[in-house]
Amino acid sequence: MALLFSAIRVLLGLFFSACGAVKLTERVSGDLHLQLKSQFVQFADVFPLKEFGYKPEPAHYMEVVGWIEVVAGLLLAFGPQLLQELSNFVLTIVMIGAIYTLLVLKEPIAMCTPATVCLGLLLLLNIRGRGRCAKSKFE
Repeated sequence: MALLFSAIRVLLGLFFSACGAVKLTERVSGDLHLQLKSQFVQFADVFPLKEFGYKPEPAHYMEVVGWIEVVAGLLLAFGPQLLQELSNFVLTIVMIGAIYTLLVLKEPIAMCTPATVCLGLLLLLNIRGRGRCAKSKFE
């Protein structure tokens, strides 16, 4: 069972890293990068902190999210335990923000599915990690 969770963690981390790389450069997929650029204009319009007077510039917003995904994804996949847990938390926040953004934009539910699945897997890994820590404390 531990092997299954390790495989999920590595694959999910690599998936996040790949998604972040697409946001950072058009060399991975030029068409997808351009599509994301236009979507981040909409995402910036509904940024949660906009209510407090902060609206990010879309290109910078996309770049920051891209770097977060690349670094946190690599740490989730290959980092030490503490950094895996930290990156899981950071990516969980990113996925909650993605789902929030898509719901506010009234996107079809199919658009929310990838972020929801990723969030579910991150939470599964988090619960698995917590169970392992609690178990080792009592042994």
